[in-house]
Amino acid sequence: MLLIPAIDLKDGHCVRLKQGDMDLATVFSEDPAEMALHWLKKGARRLHLVDLNGAFAGKPKNEAAVKSILKAVQDFAEENEVDEIPVQLGGGIRDLDTIERYLDDGISYIIIGTAAVKSPGFLHDACGAFPGHIIVGLDAKDGKVATDGWSKMSGHEVIDLALKFEGYGVESIVYTDIGRDGMMGGVNIDATVKLAKAVKIPIIASGGVHTVADVEALCAVQDEGIEGVICGRSIYEGTLDLASAQVRADQLTEGTEA
Repeated sequence: MLLIPAIDLKDGHCVRLKQGDMDLATVFSEDPAEMALHWLKKGARRLHLVDLNGAFAGKPKNEAAVKSILKAVQDFAEENEVDEIPVQLGGGIRDLDTIERYLDDGISYIIIGTAAVKSPGFLHDACGAFPGHIIVGLDAKDGKVATDGWSKMSGHEVIDLALKFEGYGVESIVYTDIGRDGMMGGVNIDATVKLAKAVKIPIIASGGVHTVADVEALCAVQDEGIEGVICGRSIYEGTLDLASAQVRADQLTEGTEA
């Protein structure tokens, strides 16, 4: 079970939002690259980046910050003789040229969210052009998918879209319960497991992680197809210690596929 720190980028800074509200942003660092390095030193094996401005603008807005993070990750990997530390990125990615540019910069996985729902043909093309590098982000509340930075609810059922996108060839699904994100009220285990059981590709849980108990609960259902969990406000505010939680997750899932 991978614990994946989230680095949400707004105006070049590392922030956290409550339920996707840009007006409820807390700045945790003026230097996203330094923050990335902090989590790597705490034992992170993958990073989750979100261009928040890009998500609302529909085009990349924090590329300079992304590049600074990638350089920090590369330098850390070289210094510590680590083969690869994957970095996944979402937010405002709407065309194949942008995907190619980010992959060339060193991003491992591109997360397509709103564009996947609104322009499924684009997601299909992306999976064909960049196999193994495309993750779909499904943000939902009460089983229905939300788009446009969670500001609009679609009529689509999460599982219906997940099955459709699995057929396209997406690498995995980041599933966020937007009613819980940034609120630290616990992961929606039932909904996450229900989705994981419905598809064959891995699920990355997101939204609501508060303490190590949430990590333990996810580890208990990892075999259903849940490969990781994105950690945000909990690790920034200290209710979850990333280093010890990852050690605990490793203990609980030892002998199972990570």
